[in-house]
Amino acid sequence: MDEGAELRTSRLLLRRWRDDDREPFAALNADPAVMEHLSAPLRREESDALADRIESGLEEREWGLWAVELPGTAAFVGFVGLNPASFDAPFTPAVEVGWRLAREHWGRGYATEGARATLDFGFDTLALDEIVSFTTRSNTRSRRVMQRLGMRHDPADDFDHPNVPSGDPLRPHVLYRLDRAQWRG
Repeated sequence: MDEGAELRTSRLLLRRWRDDDREPFAALNADPAVMEHLSAPLRREESDALADRIESGLEEREWGLWAVELPGTAAFVGFVGLNPASFDAPFTPAVEVGWRLAREHWGRGYATEGARATLDFGFDTLALDEIVSFTTRSNTRSRRVMQRLGMRHDPADDFDHPNVPSGDPLRPHVLYRLDRAQWRG
């Protein structure tokens, strides 16, 4: 995959990030509803630092969390993609499929559609054996996306996220898994 490579679906373009993505990214990261299951809303400099880390990952690996565009409609609606999960947990190291979309674009199937494209990429191009996804127990919207993708949840795999402080209600996480055979089946 070259530097300009992108993934396309019937409605979405998953592409490298551009400087003009930073303002709408900061707006979605400042939205308490978007950040409800992640952390506190991000300040602009925190959002820009996250965008820098995402772009560095794309530059280094040639895959990662792609910016999502609705061609002809919206230049930036969030991100969808693959990301290494390297924190200390029983299932890591692993590759995670994840998404974060601006609230006005929820409920339209974009997360599922973009995640399907990235799963195809992960299994076909990267030849990954397994891709995971995880979220807080209470994040029913993301859990439904994981289920629509055919990912499997075993409560025995649930974990306390080590990057979330002890006692924080966001620390308990659910883990969903998908292997190549399940994806192709």
